[in-house]
Amino acid sequence: MKDASMQAESYHYHVIARAIALIDAPGGAQRSLADLAQDMGMSAAHFQRLFSQWAGVSPKRYQQYLTLGHARKLLSERMSTLQTAHALGLSGQARLHDLFLRWEAMTPGEYAQRGAGLTIRYGWFDTPFGKALGMASARGLCGLAFADQGQEDATLSDMMKRWPNAIYTADASAAAPYVTAAFAQTGHADLHLIGTPFQIKVWEALLQVPSGEVTTYGELGKAIGADRAARAVGTAVGRNPIGFLLPCHRCLRGGTGALGGYHWGLPRKRAMLAWEAARQDATTPVAAYEQISER
Repeated sequence: MKDASMQAESYHYHVIARAIALIDAPGGAQRSLADLAQDMGMSAAHFQRLFSQWAGVSPKRYQQYLTLGHARKLLSERMSTLQTAHALGLSGQARLHDLFLRWEAMTPGEYAQRGAGLTIRYGWFDTPFGKALGMASARGLCGLAFADQGQEDATLSDMMKRWPNAIYTADASAAAPYVTAAFAQTGHADLHLIGTPFQIKVWEALLQVPSGEVTTYGELGKAIGADRAARAVGTAVGRNPIGFLLPCHRCLRGGTGALGGYHWGLPRKRAMLAWEAARQDATTPVAAYEQISER
């Protein structure tokens, strides 16, 4: 995926990641736009422009979405009550804005072979959340993992260990259409869910959580008929191989609104939640007026 706009958004994410680190430092939540821009070697105007292009809102407004208090607010105002997940082994579909997702789960017998007879083609892509490893089988996207600079080899090794008997071939063109659709959120993308029967049930439930909303590990457990298996649900969420599209970043701990874990780093989880919430809120008349007022 060599698209210039996607490369630009990947660059913008690195700016955001640096800004998040500064905001997270002691006293950082109160830092001004000018201070943040100066620490990153940019003019305030340039920093605000890059930030707003990526987030859809100004840096000042975006800071509100990064706080733990906002996670609790999401839990109280936008918690998704999930229906019972699809029966295991059946194909399913969901809609993410203008992107239609269709998925097919491998059978328990296929999983037991640990990828034997399966060819997985992969490549690296620029995305709005940094560098991502995209992996595809003949049946659809089966892996989407994120890596910070210098972690590419470790990320590839981690994903390959999940299906150790598969044949891996470097071929970015095979995964490119799925990855492009995922972040453009248009068109359709086929997913090939490769996991244990229990994991797939959890991932199917995750696919029911709309963008801009959140759920909890307990709610996921209820959706799959495992009310008392919160720890096992959490483990399955952590083993999600298709980041962003299987939205494990939308899963919080119940009650406290704590973020919980994230396989590709909590700063990225916070950025994803804030990115989605900010873009959804930016479409409301009040938010649009405030956004114009802040410029």
